[in-house]
Amino acid sequence: MKTLHVELGDRSYPIHIGTGLLDNGDLLLPHIIGSEVLVVTNETIAPLYLDRLLPVLAGKKIGTVILPDGERFKTLDTLAIIYQQLLELRHSRKTTLIALGGGVVGDMTGYAAASYQRGVNFIQIPTTLLSQVDSSVGGKTGVNHPLGKNMIGAFHQPVAVLADVATLDTLPAREFSSGLAEVIKYGLIGDSAFYQWLHENIQALIGRDRAALEYAVEQSCANKARVVAADERESGLRATLNFGHSFGHAIETAQGYKGLLHGEAIAVGMVMAADLSSRLGNISPPEVDRLRSLLVRANLPCKVPAGMAAEEFMTHMAVDKKVADGVLRLVLLKSIGDAFVTAEYGGHLLDAVLQDYCG
Repeated sequence: MKTLHVELGDRSYPIHIGTGLLDNGDLLLPHIIGSEVLVVTNETIAPLYLDRLLPVLAGKKIGTVILPDGERFKTLDTLAIIYQQLLELRHSRKTTLIALGGGVVGDMTGYAAASYQRGVNFIQIPTTLLSQVDSSVGGKTGVNHPLGKNMIGAFHQPVAVLADVATLDTLPAREFSSGLAEVIKYGLIGDSAFYQWLHENIQALIGRDRAALEYAVEQSCANKARVVAADERESGLRATLNFGHSFGHAIETAQGYKGLLHGEAIAVGMVMAADLSSRLGNISPPEVDRLRSLLVRANLPCKVPAGMAAEEFMTHMAVDKKVADGVLRLVLLKSIGDAFVTAEYGGHLLDAVLQDYCG
């Protein structure tokens, strides 16, 4: 097992990465401050892992919430199900919420924890690759709205993250590849050596080699923990974690969260952001092609879904958390392993990218 830490003073917390952690009460119980626990999971994960987790919590007053599975259920209406259970069971401010599942479960559980009685503890037990390397770390919580993704939420850090890579054995291939998009992102924005390692080891990851997986999760979490510690509330550096996301979120919103998976949309967005970076003269066209090749090897798309027009992109990108004073800022690359946030990308170049990818 590897243990990393997100360094946030008295709110610092561990990220445990390894195999078989789901059954390890020594990692979980010290972070439960009272006798009340609410486990939030979904219809897919509950049959697989809920019965393994509950015995670890023996002696606690345990409640469970099983949510519908899917990004389209990441809404205020679904969030209300968690509040309903907390109130019916009369959970106090000393309750601990446990998110057992992927990014949707983690984001909604975290937001419920941030807002229930103005803030209670929660623990992340991510069971997808995407959530293990990205959404479970850093305290971003929230829900979607038909007009924009993750526009309603709060910063609320977990008290611990347990990433059991053995849970990835049951992850469908498409969702596994979706998670690889975020892994690749970390190399692109801040770790060129890791990016090179991914090119050399992508087949081992696709084959779910345990050692390669643990290393990829560890490196991804280490990169994110470093950024979060330096900029918890996204006033500067942390925004680089959104590389490709302005484009990707526009795709998700346009499809009503029913088309491409999150990581698939981000893969397309990263190619578009890399292409724009190339048109600015920051990276070379062959480097964009090399990224496309890596994404294809990871079984990820590089093309905008058919029927999505450039004008539709701009409509949805205008509702983005990186818009400031009416100006859309984008995360682009200075070089491989070095990202930055800018509004100086040239509207004509952005238009050209959108027209080329939507043509």
